[in-house]
Amino acid sequence: MECRVKTLDSILEKMKRKNLELRIDNVYKLQDIAGIRVICNYVDDIYYLRKLLISSNGFALIRESDYIKHPKPNGYRSLHLIVSVPFVISEGRMELPVEIQLRTIAMDMWASLEHELRYKSGRVFSEAEAAELLQCSVDLAAVDQKMQALFQGIHQESERTST
Repeated sequence: MECRVKTLDSILEKMKRKNLELRIDNVYKLQDIAGIRVICNYVDDIYYLRKLLISSNGFALIRESDYIKHPKPNGYRSLHLIVSVPFVISEGRMELPVEIQLRTIAMDMWASLEHELRYKSGRVFSEAEAAELLQCSVDLAAVDQKMQALFQGIHQESERTST
């Protein structure tokens, strides 16, 4: 599990990009000031964890983006939840949006390497390179499915033998 809070510079840059006036009350319109990324072993774990989070009294779902069922055009896969989280401050209690990203190990590997290759390098990718990255995402999604099937098969077999 990883977490981060956006830096002030990053908040200001995003507010400018979204054409928000630079006022403190507009900061709350950004829904990813704080974020948590949870890396799961299997795709089913992601949806199980989603179910637990959504049914919790502590969080209220604001928005959900399922990039597993509907990957981004570049191949990015993850489940993003924007939830309202209560915080206690000196003035009382307030709700802030927090982004929760749920990924498998394979999805996280692809996203990390793609980010490094595409954005950290600062170069523009050719169509062939972009297609290669997309194919890597497709291949890793197939590995995720195979690993899930293996896990389910082993789990079902152990249940049969234990009864």
